[in-house]
Amino acid sequence: MNYILFDGPSRNDLLPFTFTRPVADIRVGILSIREKWEKVLGSVISTKTEEYISGKWPLKLEQMNIFINSSFIPTSGLVEQVKNLQEGEALFSGDDAVAYFQNGAEEAQLSRLKKIEVKDEILKIANTWDIFSKNAQAVQLDFNLLTKGRKSQKIHDSNFVKAEENVFIEEGAVVENCSLNASSGPIYIGKNALVMEGTLVRGPLAVCDNAVVKMGAKIYGATTIGPYCKAGGEINNSVLFENSSKGHDGYLGNSVLGEWCNIGADSNNSNLKNNYAEVRIWNYNTERFARTGLQFCGLIMGDHSKCGINTMFNTGTVVGVSANIFGSGFPRNFIPSFSWGGSSGTSTYKLEKAFETAEIVMQRRNKDLTEQDKNILQHVFDYTAQWRRS
Repeated sequence: MNYILFDGPSRNDLLPFTFTRPVADIRVGILSIREKWEKVLGSVISTKTEEYISGKWPLKLEQMNIFINSSFIPTSGLVEQVKNLQEGEALFSGDDAVAYFQNGAEEAQLSRLKKIEVKDEILKIANTWDIFSKNAQAVQLDFNLLTKGRKSQKIHDSNFVKAEENVFIEEGAVVENCSLNASSGPIYIGKNALVMEGTLVRGPLAVCDNAVVKMGAKIYGATTIGPYCKAGGEINNSVLFENSSKGHDGYLGNSVLGEWCNIGADSNNSNLKNNYAEVRIWNYNTERFARTGLQFCGLIMGDHSKCGINTMFNTGTVVGVSANIFGSGFPRNFIPSFSWGGSSGTSTYKLEKAFETAEIVMQRRNKDLTEQDKNILQHVFDYTAQWRRS
């Protein structure tokens, strides 16, 4: 069977992260949503997404295809129902199409398909804040998936460990002279990751492949430090996708950083309003501030965005793609993509300059900024001009 992940109606509610990737490539838990589905289905999965990013993530159609809504995290019961879908059937959770069977290239008419209700409890990533607020469940699911029937690397004797049965360290990882408390959730340390001495961590926690946690860091669950990310200072219930750095002192809480982001030294975000009220954050779909239902909600930052030292972010701040924020005071709680500046105002970050910075940053990790990457950023630059002031 050929499986395909499609973006679904939640795509616009997951901006700015889906400006530069399909929904399937959002990381929540230990793995990205695509990696989860590929592992449980034992198949390489292509993507149905927006045309401007489809060159990087092409669609592969065969005679028989099962389309899966990328917003849904695979659970054992859901996976079985997806595998058992037959021609003329669609799997629904309420009004949401979760998966459907399609023959060939002809678009399936969902209203004509036999509707089957999802039996298993679902985990859906429909909004940006779901990425951190549902991360505990996602980490546990991935931990079970990745460690089943396997044995952890021996935990070094220099560590203080609580609930050792919930700690799994992959081969090549180095974790010494640290405090690992997994009594409140699992701790997963990926291949070739480095957790430096003096670090205090409390699960649920994922330190993914080749990530670095710097000396004396304090990390509370549920947190994910993605592949090749750097983490330091104090971090609470946050997700870093990949290749991003929050490597210095300062606080990051109830937040999500995309890829190629950098948080300057001694920068902090607020995650709680002074009046303890529900947090509202910017929604690109409605062009209004949306209710999150959360009392704690911090920073949402899109790919390639950076902030200078001592930057202060208000509760529920949304930063777009390729923004550069610096200076004293609190910047606005919605910073459009390709903005340059801070609390005193912003100008447009020129696309050519953004390309130059991205190329330098990516080369440090032996990655190239490809023409496909540039085309995607060009599209985002043009599309988001409507929100920039200059």
